[in-house]
Amino acid sequence: MKEYALTAHAACVVAARNIELDWLNRVLEHPERIEEDAADSELIHSLGRIAEYGNRVLRVVHSRTKPKRVVTAYFDRTMRTKL
Repeated sequence: MKEYALTAHAACVVAARNIELDWLNRVLEHPERIEEDAADSELIHSLGRIAEYGNRVLRVVHSRTKPKRVVTAYFDRTMRTKL
């Protein structure tokens, strides 16, 4: 079930980067790793591998509040060997 909202920026980058909403849902519901945001204590980073996209790691930056507010999402090359 979708329990998040995309900001305008997130909606644009998800479309531009061809990130499927199903992938976003998966990472938000079952992250393999969670990190604190270095600059904003209200944000957290959820990370997860996307098998059907070459096991690349999708990083989803979102608010702690419910419903979650997704700020941005991208494939994080630096995490590929760390998950």
